[in-house]
Amino acid sequence: MKLHNLRANNQPEFMIIPMIDIIFFLLVFFMMSTLYMVDQHTLPVNLPKTAAAQHDIAANIAITVLENGTVLYDQEELPLPLLAKRVRAELGGQPEASFVLRADKGTDYEKVITVLDEIKLAGARKISLAGEPKAR
Repeated sequence: MKLHNLRANNQPEFMIIPMIDIIFFLLVFFMMSTLYMVDQHTLPVNLPKTAAAQHDIAANIAITVLENGTVLYDQEELPLPLLAKRVRAELGGQPEASFVLRADKGTDYEKVITVLDEIKLAGARKISLAGEPKAR
């Protein structure tokens, strides 16, 4: 007669599938929660509507022109003559820096072109104009 060892038969099994499910759930949870942690450092401006507006994920340097003509460089008020110096300093540290010109739709067109000209004369190659998508 053969005797069975009860300890050998009752060894716990290590189930890896439920552990993989839990790890996957945690991974998805943290990925989704980090999407809401992105903080945009821009001022609220009424942008004009455009059909070709795109959302850019890359970090850009925002240059804002308010309705009264005030120029802001990343939320810091800056006189127009100093804008080119500030852009050159930024390009010295990051030669491939990109700039986004955000102008209120009530801003004088001449002021927007003047600011755009200052950015180009400072040596910036990547300049975008911001706009909001039109409702269809």
